[in-house]
Amino acid sequence: MKCKGNSIGRRSFLQVGFLGGLGISLSDYFRMQEVQGDQKFYESVEGPAKSVIFIYLPGGMAHQETFDPKPFAPLEYRGPMSSIETVVPGIRLNEMLSKTAKVTDKMTIIRSMTHGEAAHERGTHNMFTGYRPSPALQYPSMGSVVAHEFGPRQNLPPYVCIPNQPNEFAGTGYLSSSFSGFSLGADPASDGFQVRDLKLPNGVNDGRFGTRRKMLTAVNDYFANKEKSDSLDAVDSFYNRAYSLISSEKARDAFDINKEDAATRDRYGRNTAGSRMLLARRLVEAGTRFVTLTYGGWDMHDNIENGIRRQVPALDQGFAALIEDLDQRGLLDSTLVCLASEFGRTPKINGTAGRDHWPKVFSVVMAGGGIKNGTTYGTSNATASEPDENALTVEDWAATIYNRIGIVADKELMAPGDRPIEIVDGGKVIQDLIV
Repeated sequence: MKCKGNSIGRRSFLQVGFLGGLGISLSDYFRMQEVQGDQKFYESVEGPAKSVIFIYLPGGMAHQETFDPKPFAPLEYRGPMSSIETVVPGIRLNEMLSKTAKVTDKMTIIRSMTHGEAAHERGTHNMFTGYRPSPALQYPSMGSVVAHEFGPRQNLPPYVCIPNQPNEFAGTGYLSSSFSGFSLGADPASDGFQVRDLKLPNGVNDGRFGTRRKMLTAVNDYFANKEKSDSLDAVDSFYNRAYSLISSEKARDAFDINKEDAATRDRYGRNTAGSRMLLARRLVEAGTRFVTLTYGGWDMHDNIENGIRRQVPALDQGFAALIEDLDQRGLLDSTLVCLASEFGRTPKINGTAGRDHWPKVFSVVMAGGGIKNGTTYGTSNATASEPDENALTVEDWAATIYNRIGIVADKELMAPGDRPIEIVDGGKVIQDLIV
């Protein structure tokens, strides 16, 4: 029976009574209900991209010396390096990307990415969250949003960072810390690579392991009845995931790069870039939903030619191998690969033969996971200084990624203070990028 004059049923009435004991008034209750009622909610359903590999190149990769060369521009804009043809007529890449040039038919190169943040931290925030930084709120990374919406699969963490969380903006933001990325704690390129906390401690056998888990469950149940908080939930979530990882041989094997044969290791390259990309493939193949990995340092204010010649070969080998390998295994259609940096570099070569920060236009690469292939999207102008056609904002880019995953970008998640916040504010799905 409902009370006259309002819509509170018996269950809600009892709930209000309980909340009153916690010092929450009837008006507070109605306010909470109103906020939840106004919240935009859409059920997330897996899209064509079952997993995402986000390859982040920290420092600001020069688009002119990688994916948007300008061979006909004046030397001070073109720079000292040459470009090469790819398997797609009309698409040229830097001379050092010879292996990537052979798989260009399996990707889309976006040459019109743009935002207004020339500082590393602010640009990085944009690319990981789809938001400009705000002093009022910490936004969650795309990996944490995916973990929140879909959760784990096959006993594997839904969100993994290789080798560790690369920056503070790759975290959970206003979401619970239980949705943070699982950090390896070690580099897969290092000798004796071993993921932290994946093995039982010395002296602990399976029997003792099971007993400890039961004891932990009892302790968690006790405290759950006494106190409810994000920190307790997060600790409980982390422990449960750790137990799942340790107890599942299949899950543990996904992190063991040494399970790969020598030919595959050589194909990717036995270096930082190749090893991290190979491990990313192993993880998405096993069930991880979102993998973030970093490679290199791309803040090339001085002698950019030497910097590119030092950094690009390993990236070129590993990235091309990753795309080919995913394709040959039948995984590319279900795995969205994104390669990006926080911004590009200045149009003109500076006085120390380098390029400085330039967010007005830069390049990102997308492949697989329901993205068109063998094409480019957008163009920069003749000097690579600003977008010429189809400028792509960070919000539109993020909305398109979420669309391929199966998440509606303007869905609202609840931030502290009962504030519904859109996953992406104002972004739209770019139909010309998707199939």
